[in-house]
Formats: sequence, C-alpha cells, structure tokens
Amino acid sequence: MIDTGYVQMMARYNAWQNRQIMDIVKDMDDAALDHDHGAFFSSIRGTLNHLLWGDTMWLSRFCDDIPAPKTGADQSTTFTETTGDWEAARFRMDGRIRIWSETLSNIDLMGAFTWYSGIKKAHVTSNKALCVVHMFNHQTHHRGQVHAMLTAGGQAAPVSDLGFMPEDA
Repeated sequence: MIDTGYVQMMARYNAWQNRQIMDIVKDMDDAALDHDHGAFFSSIRGTLNHLLWGDTMWLSRFCDDIPAPKTGADQSTTFTETTGDWEAARFRMDGRIRIWSETLSNIDLMGAFTWYSGIKKAHVTSNKALCVVHMFNHQTHHRGQVHAMLTAGGQAAPVSDLGFMPEDA
C-alpha cells in the first residue's frame, strides 16, 4: 500500500504546511483566531488544536514514548490555550513525526494494528498502513478547513500544493 518514502514525504509536507500556518496565525489576534466560521470545529484555533490533538493521539499509538493526550476528543479544540503554546507544541510534534517517519522500516507498516478508540469506546483493528495514511489524510483535511477560514477572514492562505513543496522542507 505505502512505503517509508511516502511516510517521510508526508511528514515533511505536514511540517511545511504547519510552518506556513504558524507564520500567519502568530500575527492574528485572539478574536480572529476564535471567530466561529461555522466550520466543524468552529474556529481556526479550535481546528488547529483538534489537529494537534489528533496527531498526538495517533503518534501515541504508533510510538511507545509518546504519551496520549490527557483529554478526550470532545475537548480537543482546547488542547492548547494560547497561540504561543500551540506553536511550541506543534513544532515539537512535527519534529517527532519526522523522527518517527525516518526510523520506520517498510515491515513496520505491514499487518494489523489494534488500538483503543475513545470515540468508539472499544478496541479497533485495521491495517497499519491504512492508519498511517489516515493520520496524514486527517491533517490535510483539517488544514483545508483552516485554509478556508483564513481566506474567509481576509488572510493570505499558505501554498498547499504538494508539488510546490521545497526540497529542503
């Protein structure tokens, strides 16, 4: 299905996208970040927090040394309190995703993967490669929502085309 080259490319893409978003939101005030745009997680800050929460949850499932979030999905929109807290946590998580991607072998992506889903309140088993693809797809999906909210709020949205990702990203 996928190989480590895909995972490493998507880890780079994730970090590149988040750096661009950081450059925009660091100059936005709280009112703009918390404005309810009618999106699934309401605001830019809420969506960015949910995305960071989700990455933390998935990486905690893939890596023994990453603790799961202390809060459930229902509190994911308040995962960090300030823009500075979010930026620091996002930077660390993106680095950790990159390290994880670079330590995988193709065999690590094979077979069944079982985890406990707090949303389903049950253990779930799926193909591990599919779970990895889902983590990256989840990121892209919610960053698309942030992109739409940024443009709706009059901000210049980041370049998101994978083909334009710099080699050094």
